[in-house]
Amino acid sequence: MKTTPPLSQQQQDTLYAQAHEAVGAFQFDESVVAVFPDMIQRSVPGYQTILTGIGELTKAHAQPNSNLYDLGCSLGAATLTMRRNVEGKACHIIAIDNSEAMIERAKTYLHAYHSDIPVDLQCADMTQVAINNASVVVINFTLQFIDPDQREQLLSDIYQGLKPGGVLIVSEKIHFEDTQLQETIEHMHLQFKRSNGYSELEISQKRSSLENVLISDTEQTHLDRFKKVGFESAGIWFQAYNFASFIAIK
Repeated sequence: MKTTPPLSQQQQDTLYAQAHEAVGAFQFDESVVAVFPDMIQRSVPGYQTILTGIGELTKAHAQPNSNLYDLGCSLGAATLTMRRNVEGKACHIIAIDNSEAMIERAKTYLHAYHSDIPVDLQCADMTQVAINNASVVVINFTLQFIDPDQREQLLSDIYQGLKPGGVLIVSEKIHFEDTQLQETIEHMHLQFKRSNGYSELEISQKRSSLENVLISDTEQTHLDRFKKVGFESAGIWFQAYNFASFIAIK
């Protein structure tokens, strides 16, 4: 089974291929939803490996008769890989996104794959969702779009709702305090996007649209936050350039 929708259902990301007189703030609207699988595959190094890892971590840590959460589920790629790895454990998946367009498209993708694991898709603010009886919670490239002042409380709520031995998986774009290191790794990421066919115009306009919308943290900020809310074990399990996936264990 594939972890992303079939290519026949995908559109190529050309949202920023033409010059815009004014580049608005990035939004997860219908235009982004239509090209999202292509956009994220060409923009996020290691994305497929992260999805595979989420499946493996779910298989290892999902507890029978517990809830699994995909917060900021977008089109449900992480939900699908979680779902395929909890057969026989009587788990229930709750997938949350605040974009109605994302949720509607996710329903189509999820219905294309048969499974006995129920998925509750909700259009809601992930910071307002109650977490309970959880053994696995995934936040896959979504925390970076949450107001920085709300991030600690969100993780605290997740920690409180996790069962002992439960895990939180957080994938994020990170930045580095060292200027030279930041510039070097950012250059590598830009080269990654160029090699995937994005033009200088597309890269520049996309960057402008994400300014003040995607606000990244450093690795240490993430680790300090995990510890502050109660997690004793936390660290990076995968990193490619300036994209990292963390696991925190209760």
